[in-house]
Amino acid sequence: MQQVLGVILAGGKGSRLEPLTRDRAKPAVPFGGCYRIIDFTLSNCINSGLRRIFVLTQYKAMSLNRHIHLAWRRFVCPELGEFIDVVPPQQRIDEQWYRGTADAVYQNIYTLEKEHSQYTVILAGDHIYKMNYEPMVRFHIEHRADVTIAGLRVPLEQASRFGIMQVDSEGRVLDFEEKPPEPKPLPDDPHHALASMGIYVFTTRFLFEQLCQDATRAESTHDFGRDIIPQLIAAHRVFCYPFQDENRKQEPYWRDVGTLDAYYEANMDLVSVDPQLNLYDQQWPIRNYLPSAPPPKFVFAQEGPDARRGQALDSMVCPGTIISGGTVLRSVIGPHCRINSFSRVEDSILFEGVQIGRHARVRRAILDKGVHVPPGVQIGYDPEEDRRRGFVVTPQGVVVIAKADGSLHLAFEQSPEPSPTA
Repeated sequence: MQQVLGVILAGGKGSRLEPLTRDRAKPAVPFGGCYRIIDFTLSNCINSGLRRIFVLTQYKAMSLNRHIHLAWRRFVCPELGEFIDVVPPQQRIDEQWYRGTADAVYQNIYTLEKEHSQYTVILAGDHIYKMNYEPMVRFHIEHRADVTIAGLRVPLEQASRFGIMQVDSEGRVLDFEEKPPEPKPLPDDPHHALASMGIYVFTTRFLFEQLCQDATRAESTHDFGRDIIPQLIAAHRVFCYPFQDENRKQEPYWRDVGTLDAYYEANMDLVSVDPQLNLYDQQWPIRNYLPSAPPPKFVFAQEGPDARRGQALDSMVCPGTIISGGTVLRSVIGPHCRINSFSRVEDSILFEGVQIGRHARVRRAILDKGVHVPPGVQIGYDPEEDRRRGFVVTPQGVVVIAKADGSLHLAFEQSPEPSPTA
């Protein structure tokens, strides 16, 4: 792995995750209370022995830059040639934003060349999964491949969202079609297709040659899946590496949390009794930034129908949070939150610094950083009322409240006051 360079593409807008990506890049969106989405890809790199990494950013990258600086520089040793470097758009080759995944790498080709790596691993920074990249690199070398693509079986009804491959018995790719309207199923399984995970291992010199050729094609969208990979199959050695899951569950775990509902469901899985994603496996740890904060605190244990009781059941509660006489059920509570007396939070995700006022009710909601819910307010009980307040309501009925700003208080102005006898 000392001959391998990692390139993480972390510059997408993440527009389908609005308003969570209104002020931050998609890889910087919190996940599971104390993580960011990019922590999973970076943890895979460190656990795989891949310690020379460029993170290519683009849109709204300040939060992501700060997180990587605080959380990840301590895992590499510059004296040994290791690094995790954030690379903003250089516009070295052209004065424009990245036009596609391949163009993002091409515009940084000068930076990559200086590392003199034999192999380059191209990764996405916005997927949730556990994977060891070292066996994939070994597979690439043993098969004398020009490019190797990580592949995952997906249900046929979902396959149109991915690049779909057909392979022979040795794993050589015979056909590749990006997001086909009618995906081809696997020959031995009519209900599943073989999808690209957006993870590529290239022989570095071959990668540079293909990027330079693609840059000259006026008709190209400069994307790996749409343009480069399909043109390689006929004349070059393109192989598929079957996804080897380090999550150690019966079903392989890989999630593209690209929509609000997909993001919500992936978080809610974490608070189940036996979640699909195992965050507690010390053999493949998911690392993150742990700021100095006191342990979570639960206060008031009164008895009786009108008593205060601070409790969280079937939930994850991060450091610095105080549950002061409120009740939390099946929820992910971020750092430094406060759940006040007689309030109730159910099936929800609270980001850092959220405060829930007395007698407030929050159900099936995502509350971004710093949101303050006034006393007595109900969220998630009346979709029309939530829309009138200006909040996003997803197709599956999840209410999303953006990061705290001046307009948030106006949205609650006409909310009913709590009952004086409550």
